[in-house]
Amino acid sequence: MRFSSRLILALMGAAALSAVLSSCSSDRIVQTVNATNSPRGLNVVQNQRYGPDTRNTIDVYAPQEARSAPVVLFIHGGSWTGGDKSQHAFVGESLARAGYVTGVMNYRLAPQNRYPTYIQDAALALKWLRDNAGKYGGNPQNVFVAGHSAGGFNAVELVDNARWLREVNVPISSIRGVIGIAGPYSYDFREFSSRNAFPEEGLPDDIMPDRHVRADAPPHLLLVAANDTTVYPQNAINMEAALQKAGAQVERKVLPRLNHITILGAVARNLTFLGGTRAEIIQFIEARRLK
Repeated sequence: MRFSSRLILALMGAAALSAVLSSCSSDRIVQTVNATNSPRGLNVVQNQRYGPDTRNTIDVYAPQEARSAPVVLFIHGGSWTGGDKSQHAFVGESLARAGYVTGVMNYRLAPQNRYPTYIQDAALALKWLRDNAGKYGGNPQNVFVAGHSAGGFNAVELVDNARWLREVNVPISSIRGVIGIAGPYSYDFREFSSRNAFPEEGLPDDIMPDRHVRADAPPHLLLVAANDTTVYPQNAINMEAALQKAGAQVERKVLPRLNHITILGAVARNLTFLGGTRAEIIQFIEARRLK
């Protein structure tokens, strides 16, 4: 059954949407978004294992005729304690339709698995995606890393902290750009419930991505929802300042009308009327991809 844009907007604007992409209680809304963005005609391979844990799996969405296409690793949000790649099939579908080989990953969750476990999982997933990109028509030297909310933290920390890519022998030169969507890059986790995702004696100065920017960091796109009341805009402001201080290229864009959830919902091809997230991502990748 087809849903009108007006109906989907009503669904997306309902109170239940506050958990749409991070809570199983909103499964029906997520299923509607995914069902109305079918991956039919794409090359989709699910549950590829990139590491030893049961959560170390990744789904790949690729154009059938991809040839040396850009590769995108997407990392879901959920306060590091929830979320699943299956809820974000619409992201893989949307980016694959734009011409990109896209991996949507799962990672080990807190509080059983605290920082840096989920960053190390992202590093392993990125290595797997680069090693296997050619099978799906992707170019392993033409890679972008993206994430929403907690996944935005993971994406930025993965690339900007020299430790993580070095541990898995992924060259920084292969990363063409990083896209953070409403990510908490610079905050004192000790004051929030998300402290259960970090070491009990951990300090923000030792953990936050804005403290870890490498001198050779690739270009960044930091997308901020104008109406975000979950992750404060100051996170992106601080991250931008740290990247500028390091001499890295960075764009921070505040998207009007969007909140913490709809900024990601707007990646879905039939929800772009919500806001400009998808267009900004594509514009960023097209400007920085290898030609």
